[in-house]
Amino acid sequence: MQRFAYVLNHVYIWGIMFVLLGAFWMQFYAKEFPCPLCLLQRMCMILAAIGPAYVLMQMREEDDREERLIDVGMGFGMSILAALAGMAVSTRQVLLHIAPGDPGYGSAVMGLHLYTWALIVFAVVIFVSGLTLVFQRSLTVTEPHDHWFTRLTLTFLTLVILANAFSSLAIAGWNLYLPDNPTSYLLFS
Repeated sequence: MQRFAYVLNHVYIWGIMFVLLGAFWMQFYAKEFPCPLCLLQRMCMILAAIGPAYVLMQMREEDDREERLIDVGMGFGMSILAALAGMAVSTRQVLLHIAPGDPGYGSAVMGLHLYTWALIVFAVVIFVSGLTLVFQRSLTVTEPHDHWFTRLTLTFLTLVILANAFSSLAIAGWNLYLPDNPTSYLLFS
């Protein structure tokens, strides 16, 4: 069961990273600039991924069981709080475009806009985090954090975080506020 918990933490992080990479695909390939609410949703997803990353980074073979349980509670508690904030932002954006005849912001992916998919992702994050907290006694990771796959996962997460930071800077430039419907990278124009 502990091996399952180790894999679950990695799947959780990789799942959120693939969602963020999908957002990059829409930004760069489909040429759709993220609005301020989209950027906030990305930030909340990053914060939700930091929860299990924290759990993986805190694991030491010499830790006792109580320390591990505290780390799991802390990490997945952070994920739930980040997902609740993300759900609030996603819900706000869904409600902005709920009127009949409103085309929404950006293209639809499999029939839903990205902010609707974000709302679903945040609901799944809360569900998985809640299950992990309920079953944390049997889902406590015991693998050391210096395993090669953990290093790869955390390195890739760091790169995704840096890419999002640079993308946000490029879109907003040095401006304090971003336009509701950005049409260019303000840093370069």
